[in-house]
Amino acid sequence: MTKRPSLHAASYTAMKNFAEQVANTELDKKLIELIKIRASQLNGCAFCLDMHAKDARAIGESEQRIYTVSAWRDTPFFSEAEQAVLALTEAVTLVSEKHVPDAVYEEAARHFDNRQLSEILMTIITINGWNRIAITTGMMPS
Repeated sequence: MTKRPSLHAASYTAMKNFAEQVANTELDKKLIELIKIRASQLNGCAFCLDMHAKDARAIGESEQRIYTVSAWRDTPFFSEAEQAVLALTEAVTLVSEKHVPDAVYEEAARHFDNRQLSEILMTIITINGWNRIAITTGMMPS
């Protein structure tokens, strides 16, 4: 892919400020990185996958979990709460396919209170926004 012009400074600043506000959460940092990795996998965003795999390693996430997050249903490496968040991440990321099924949302709500669930949802929305920016502007991992 050819590198395209990046976002105008004001647009980038607005997105960055939004992302920083969303990141101001008490959610487990490893859970946040799992969300970012899974959404980036689904969206095919190499730039964000590279960044968030590195970020996950830096906070102590295991290589095994980073490598298998795309197959989380078929491994014993993720807790029930993490599985619920990964299912929600997939449903929100692929919202045009099946919307967000009640069962997926309710399972996440079983593990997290309303504030945490709101923070999870905003994290999913934010990484999907960044994925779309990175893909559209042709950002490449370095």
